[in-house]
Amino acid sequence: MISVEQAREAVFARIERLEAVEVDILESLGRVLAEDISSDIDISPFDNSAMDGFAVHVADLEGASEESPVVLKVIEHVAAGMFPQLPLEPGQATRIMTGAPVPQGAEAVVMIERTESLEADGGAGGTVAIKTTAKPGENIRKRGEDVRTGDVVLSAGEVVTGAAVGLMAAMGHERVSVYRRPRVAIVATGDELVAIGEYPGPGKIRNSNSYSLAAQVIAAGAEPHILPVARDNEPDTRAILTRASEFDLMITTGGVSMGDFDVVRDVLTDIGKLDFWKVAMRPGAPQTYGTIDGTPFFGLPGNPTSTMVGFELFVRPAIRKMMGFEALDRPRVQAVLAHDVKKKSDRRYFLRGRLVKTDDGYSASLAGGQSSAMLTSMHRANCLVSVPEGMSFAPKGSIVTCIRLDIEEGVQ
Repeated sequence: MISVEQAREAVFARIERLEAVEVDILESLGRVLAEDISSDIDISPFDNSAMDGFAVHVADLEGASEESPVVLKVIEHVAAGMFPQLPLEPGQATRIMTGAPVPQGAEAVVMIERTESLEADGGAGGTVAIKTTAKPGENIRKRGEDVRTGDVVLSAGEVVTGAAVGLMAAMGHERVSVYRRPRVAIVATGDELVAIGEYPGPGKIRNSNSYSLAAQVIAAGAEPHILPVARDNEPDTRAILTRASEFDLMITTGGVSMGDFDVVRDVLTDIGKLDFWKVAMRPGAPQTYGTIDGTPFFGLPGNPTSTMVGFELFVRPAIRKMMGFEALDRPRVQAVLAHDVKKKSDRRYFLRGRLVKTDDGYSASLAGGQSSAMLTSMHRANCLVSVPEGMSFAPKGSIVTCIRLDIEEGVQ
């Protein structure tokens, strides 16, 4: 058996970033940019009003107050999307809406709440009483204050956020280059498996692993492709595993232990290359990794929790690397163990846990039964509590590392 770190090192040694593809900017959300993104315009493209109000000369409002307002002639009414036709002279005001271009000569905009229209409802030809002074530039958004023409605003390697999508739209980019999503083949193995819509007869169970894995693949950002179940014989398993080259990555679940009908490892050894078979961890020591026709292959255990934990530790980071992410793993935090834990000392345990914020940091408790066949505690868990090799007993109050399952990379 090799350590978790040795297994991860072997995985990452073979995983390469995929090529870039061009996509619509909405499709780029959450993906990694493969190119720098620059602007073809200034943003804002012109001086514009940050408020509904009146554009004015600052000197005209000297001494203005609620008790002693300054009355100005309104020469024009400018809405967003219009362009001012008249320059602003001393003693004049322009009624202006949020986002509208500021007229030539205007030095500030006074919000409408600090004014009172005296004639013609404040429109052109009327007058307005201004009840406050103003500072130069007040309530005016300057041309280019956010972005200048030619600026590289988003760089290759950045993860696209909602704000980044808005920036790309503002800069005139309808399509951008991002790293491709991996196509991931998912193969459940076993004579006992039936379709989820079928009532399982004696000795049969529904094929839930294919769907939990597909959900994990989607959450990681890749495209799942559920293949037919591989039955517990070499010809059937071989026929499906030889399809690995159609995909960027293949995952099987089950058939990798030492049972009489566990044939996945033998088939992999015959048609591909086996890098490792067992990892010093629980749940799911028989984690298998290799390649088939150059396609990375993960043979995960068949018990539901072993499958999901193996995915989190090995497959998910590999998918993230393929997609160009630098942060491959979920965040880890230190927590105080809420109760005693007994374990075998020769392997690392990843226990399904509940992480709770406390005044001093975090507390971690078990989320339910820890049998690798029990999926309910995985559902309730928001972390994996890591208890290292060399320990057979972790007492209540111990400090443990917890892998967050409820948040993405880089968020604490």
